[in-house]
Amino acid sequence: MEIFNYMKEYDYEQLLFCQDEQSGLKAIIAIHDTTLGPALGGTRMWTYASEEDAIVDALRLAKGMTYKNAAAGLNLGGGKTVIIGDPKQDKNEEMFRAFGRFIQGLNGRYITAEDVGTTVYDMDTIHEETDYVTGISPAFGSSGNPSPVTAYGVYRGMKAAAMEAFGSDNLEGKVVAVQGVGNVAYNLCKHLHDEGAQLIVTDINKEAVNRAVEEFGAKAVDTEDIYSVDCDIYAPCALGATINDDTIPQLKAKVIAGAANNQLKETTHGDRIHEMGIVYTPDYVINSGGVINVADELYGYNRERAMKRVEAIYDNVSRVFEIARRDNIPTYKAADRMAEERIEKMRKTKSTFLQNGHNILSRR
Repeated sequence: MEIFNYMKEYDYEQLLFCQDEQSGLKAIIAIHDTTLGPALGGTRMWTYASEEDAIVDALRLAKGMTYKNAAAGLNLGGGKTVIIGDPKQDKNEEMFRAFGRFIQGLNGRYITAEDVGTTVYDMDTIHEETDYVTGISPAFGSSGNPSPVTAYGVYRGMKAAAMEAFGSDNLEGKVVAVQGVGNVAYNLCKHLHDEGAQLIVTDINKEAVNRAVEEFGAKAVDTEDIYSVDCDIYAPCALGATINDDTIPQLKAKVIAGAANNQLKETTHGDRIHEMGIVYTPDYVINSGGVINVADELYGYNRERAMKRVEAIYDNVSRVFEIARRDNIPTYKAADRMAEERIEKMRKTKSTFLQNGHNILSRR
């Protein structure tokens, strides 16, 4: 892998390799862009097939955080860490303490958080060595469980999508097919039920399905049937890549709006649903409630302030639709453009500021 060519092509700033022999730490920190502020992104621990796979994943995820943070209106850039190892077997206190010292050495340039394979307890251990970590225990001033907040953001984004598709953001009577009923989706279903939406649910976890049926009067269907049900809104809230060649022909929904990451298997699938007239709400815009919430910890967590920012996901999603109409492009491209325009505007502002400062010094 020609790392510098890759970093140059996709405009990465920094890639760091961190190892601690005693604890077994092998970590890769990727910092994509800090134009808007310090890079914020979680730490993922995974059993990668190769070191190159780990590098590619860190770089890919870091870039995704740049766009997610920018689109959310946060004054934060994008970064990500991957730790190579089995999260069920290889974790130890020394590993995360050592990792915390590496983060501290970056002096605030990168701020981490929980991700796949890591926990609040791991973040607390990192916190022993650095303050540049979010998602720690509430006892240390954290925001706590992010699932309800993420769900509320998805609910707000879904209402904005309904306004775009149906001319009203009222979800009463709308049929919503929810794929996956985990922690985030359960809370989403509660919001939808409270507004009077009709729910169709599926999940490989039958207990989760039964809970939704009992508490929200949801209709349960098999996992493979969720795509073809008669519904107004399809809400993917489980695995990614569920919008693909096999599922698109089955869809009857007018709106796609859900909590899952990487919903489009390929970008061409975003083009196809655009051509079909389906209103697609880009995943990293609608599911940004979690990162908005933990980002508030950097200012001393205030739940009321954080929830106001999460509520504004409605406006962020609406802005994506405006750009899509303005430029006649699919919404997945419009989301990227919204993030890129914000970053470019800040780059120009910084450049002008530095140039003015240089001119003042030159005249002295």
